[in-house]
Amino acid sequence: MNYQEQDTYGMYSAHQTGGPGPQLMGAHTLHGNDVVNRRGESLGDIKEIMLDMHTGQVAYGVVSFGGFMGMGEKLFVVPWAALKLDPVRKCFVLDVEKERLSQATGFDKNHWPDMADAGWAKGIHEFYGQTRGYDQSPRSAS
Repeated sequence: MNYQEQDTYGMYSAHQTGGPGPQLMGAHTLHGNDVVNRRGESLGDIKEIMLDMHTGQVAYGVVSFGGFMGMGEKLFVVPWAALKLDPVRKCFVLDVEKERLSQATGFDKNHWPDMADAGWAKGIHEFYGQTRGYDQSPRSAS
């Protein structure tokens, strides 16, 4: 499914000449969007979008991989900068091979990682080659 199919407000209609997309997108329209690698191989789909409440920026996309009908699927946190929207194919492209993704730190829906942990975040950013601009200071709850 893609953002045009999920758009309940008509903002991303294929026949519309105006509107916000694809530069600005409603977060709900991105849930379920396919994620593929550069070869076009399916890697999964967007399950959640995580916001950094201190900066107001999108921090991560949570991508599902594997499983069948939600059973046995593994979730992966991917730095948002590693996910590139392809408005022509109406999907996200993640520059990682399937074999490499299978080695990534994943989790199941009942055991989410502590995304506020600076060490965890550093490892995730390094795995996906997104160290440039990464803030290595731990977040403090205010």
